[in-house]
Amino acid sequence: MSEIKQTFNSSLGKKLIMALTGLFLCTFIIVHVGGNLFLFKNDDGYGFNVYANFLTHFPPIEVIAYLLYFSILVHALYGLVLTINNRKARPVPYASAPKSPASWSSKNMGLLGAILFFFIVVHMKDFWYNYKYTHNVGYKEYRTDVLTNVTTVSDFTPADPAFEHSSTTEGNVEIVRVKDIHALVSTSFHNVWYLILYVIAMGTLSFHLLHGFQSAFQTLGWTHRKYSPVVKFIGTWFFAVIIPVAFALMPIVYYFLR
Repeated sequence: MSEIKQTFNSSLGKKLIMALTGLFLCTFIIVHVGGNLFLFKNDDGYGFNVYANFLTHFPPIEVIAYLLYFSILVHALYGLVLTINNRKARPVPYASAPKSPASWSSKNMGLLGAILFFFIVVHMKDFWYNYKYTHNVGYKEYRTDVLTNVTTVSDFTPADPAFEHSSTTEGNVEIVRVKDIHALVSTSFHNVWYLILYVIAMGTLSFHLLHGFQSAFQTLGWTHRKYSPVVKFIGTWFFAVIIPVAFALMPIVYYFLR
């Protein structure tokens, strides 16, 4: 047991934990951006509200969510520790620093991680916390005629303050009542300061993943001359370009077009 503890307290052990939690967070990012694509639908928030309701009320997803929160904290904590240790190892900069093959993102992972952690705290407070633990979120009622597939939407005020959601059927009409987090998102995305913060955070995410995704595979020893170029391609174009751009477009579209 002491050997295991010693291993994870070592620099290599911390890097292994960073790699594992980082890859787990990468899987979450894929799911998150996929769900958030509902924001681009012109359906009065129906798809996004139902998606958010599912995430917060399906027990297996809730368990994974708390594992996610734990992973964010561990990843941030170990990243801070490694950054401090690296600075202590070379506290005095070279008088004439030699050229390094390391990229800008690899040399500034601590700064990038700090910006992202700040954004995550703000983001979770504004949406997750308000959605689950406050009464700052209203409700919407969606009535869908299953014969015509036409959906009408209206505000809904539950009689019971503890009401969360409901799904019922009246004849040919499906009635879904859920919290309207879409309205909260829309309001936030129409705030220019939140728009700027969001876009900056997504740029930061791009640089963070540009180095972090490939670095995780190297730390775990999952390198191969045949597959490493594939990992680099995915890390560069999918995680560092497509996903951050998709996230950044959401507040941009709402601020300028909706």
